[in-house]
Parts: sequence; structure tokens; C-alpha cells
Amino acid sequence: MENPLTFPKGFLSCAKNVGIKDETLDFTVIYSEVRAAAAAMFTQNQFCGAPVVVGKEHIKNGYLQAFVINSKNANVATGEQGIEDVHHIIDTLAEELAVNPEDILPSSTGVIGVPLPVKNILAGIPGLKKELTKEALQKSAEAIMTTDTFPKYRKEQVGNATVCAIAKGSGMIEPNMATMLSYIVTDAEIAPEHLQKILKRAVNVSFNMVSVDGDTSTSDTVAIMANGLAGPVDLDEFERVLTAMLISLAKDLARDGEGATKLVEVSVSGANSEPEAKRMVKAIINSPLVKTAIFGADPNWGRIISTIGNADFTIDPAKVSVSFGDLIVFKEGEPTAPNQEELAKYLKGNNIGIFVSLGQGPGNATGWGCDLSYDYVRINGEYTT
Repeated sequence: MENPLTFPKGFLSCAKNVGIKDETLDFTVIYSEVRAAAAAMFTQNQFCGAPVVVGKEHIKNGYLQAFVINSKNANVATGEQGIEDVHHIIDTLAEELAVNPEDILPSSTGVIGVPLPVKNILAGIPGLKKELTKEALQKSAEAIMTTDTFPKYRKEQVGNATVCAIAKGSGMIEPNMATMLSYIVTDAEIAPEHLQKILKRAVNVSFNMVSVDGDTSTSDTVAIMANGLAGPVDLDEFERVLTAMLISLAKDLARDGEGATKLVEVSVSGANSEPEAKRMVKAIINSPLVKTAIFGADPNWGRIISTIGNADFTIDPAKVSVSFGDLIVFKEGEPTAPNQEELAKYLKGNNIGIFVSLGQGPGNATGWGCDLSYDYVRINGEYTT
């Protein structure tokens, strides 16, 4: 029986410690034995990292053959030296793998404003091709972690093809056209132009709908390679499977938010449009008052009402309904006098659902976040130390 953590046909990876972190995995290369169709989305943060600058150029031709990622150092706000370091790593890796440098997509994640320890990384590249293995999916997921508490990976089948995805992210998460870091590989045959459209649609309802703290990262990247070794697939089925995988990973990110104790799912229906519904979802997920109330299991549903009222579009309070799970607290403009003890008990659970109906139109959206605990402050107060 095949190891469930193996890569699709033609994909291999290597994960190792190159001395950026003290002991744990901090560097990984994911490689396709043949040149693969590719697509990617990146952060819109204007202080994007050096790897993002280079990656945007390399993805333009629609093909890649490798991802190279390091953790603990983001290579952001490092000036021209940061760009030079990225090219030095790519050129060295390209020579080791016997591929074109332009077919390598780089990423870095971690502390901002610190020069990348490029010598450590370069020292870990010679002989790497012999270390590549089909069984390193989980190890690659571990190597890209920063404050994550567990590796995040998925594997699914689409016809004869296999799709694998890994992701990292625990804090500084409020995506805008991408999120955190996520890498997807498949042996399905899909043209680059179709791959980009499929990826964008899948990301917009998954990673773009998760938020931990409302801060966009400078390094956000999600990228996919499709090397075609398993032949063509039904594109609608592929998109359905990919979207489900990325939604599942998005929930993992929210569940693993820095200091988080609860996964929060917010669904908004009845908005005038989908963009309005998305903005309302994000407003509720990101509200510190809502997040802290959920952490403390405080049945103060007025905080949801207040957040709804702060919308940047017109609402009709008389049409609004709110519920926590199956517990309706406000229906069409009127309070329903919910059982406070029952509501408090529900809020003590690990998975909290908040459902809002605006009663105005066809727009709906769902997103994921987490509570805000004491540990969030501790983790970020000690981040560089």
C-alpha cells in the first residue's frame, strides 16, 4: 500500500536543518522531475519580501520546476542585498538540480528586517538532489513552520491524478489575494492559463477568507505546479477537490492561530452582494471584542450586533438575524431572550459557529478565524527572542 504522505508522480522533496533554526527543520526544496505548468498568487503588502519580488518575475512564463523555502527569516526589508541573496540561492540550487534558475520559485518566512543567513543555506544545497525523496511531504510541511504548532498537509485523488498541498501560518494572517505560505503539487495535466484561474477562484473562498489577527504578511505566497504525468483530468472536478482541500487547510490555519483555543466560523447571508458579505465576515472575525468574548465564553452577543452596525454599507436592523450554532439570539430586528447558560456552554466549545442574516439580498460568504487569548500577546511579545 502506498504511503499516504507520498507526493504525486514525478515530485520529490528534501527537508533539512541548515542552521537558521537551532535544531528543527528550516529549509525545504520541492522538485518536479519534469518542467510543470504553474500558477501563483502573492501578498499585496507593499513591503513584500525579496523572494516575492523574484517569484513574481519567475511565474510570468507559467512554468516552474521547483519551490525553495526557508523558515525563521523572511528576507524582508533587506534592501538590494536581499534580492541578491535570493538569486544566489536560486542559481546554486538550479545548478544542483540541473534546471533553469527562472523555473524556481523562492519563499522565505519569519523575522522581518534581518539579513538572510545565505551562507547557511548555500552550504545545505550541494548533494541535495540525492536527498530528494517521494516520502517527504510531511517533512516539507514541518520545514516551513514558524509559530505553527503542527504541520498542515492534505492529499486527494482526482481521477488518475493526485493532488498534495502543504501550508503554514499561525499569525500575521489577513490575506489579500493570497495568504501565508502554501504549496500545491499535482501530476494532473492542466494548462497554465486554466491553472491560474482555478487557483484564484479556490484561494478566494479559502485562504482569502481566513484571518487570525487582521495583519497581512509581507511574504504571503500560494503556488501550484502541475507536471501532467498522470494525464488530463476533469477541470471542474479538479477545482472542486482543490477548493475543498484549501478550505480545510484554511480552517487549520485559523485553528492554529497564535494562542488560539477555538476555531470560529462566521457565515453571512442576505447581503446585497458577495463582496459586502465578505467584508461583514471579516469585520466579525477580526473584532477584538468579539474574539475576546469567545475566548472567555462570554454570551455577550451585543458585540456581534455592534460590529454589524459598523458596516461600511447600508443595513436594515429590522431585517437582521444572528445565531450561535443553533441558538438564535436575534431574529429580524428583535431579541429572542436566549438561555444565557446554554449560550455560555456553547461558547466553551472548541468550534464556534456564528451565523448572520442581513435579509437584504443574495450575497453570502463564509470565513474562519479564532479567539484572542492571553497567549497571543505573549507569543508576539517574545517573537524575536
